[in-house]
Amino acid sequence: MDENVYDLEDRLIEFAVHTMEVAEALPRSDSGRYLSGQMIRSGTSPALVYGEAQSAE
Repeated sequence: MDENVYDLEDRLIEFAVHTMEVAEALPRSDSGRYLSGQMIRSGTSPALVYGEAQSAE
């Protein structure tokens, strides 16, 4: 089997890391902190949801 077909979990984790890096680069203004929090929550949840779905199988 092709290993690249099943690397979704690794790609989601990498996406979460990149999302956190972008969130860290936002300015420390009120809106920057708000958007940073939103980005971190929405950018990390797909990896967590995928992991939960995999363990449910």
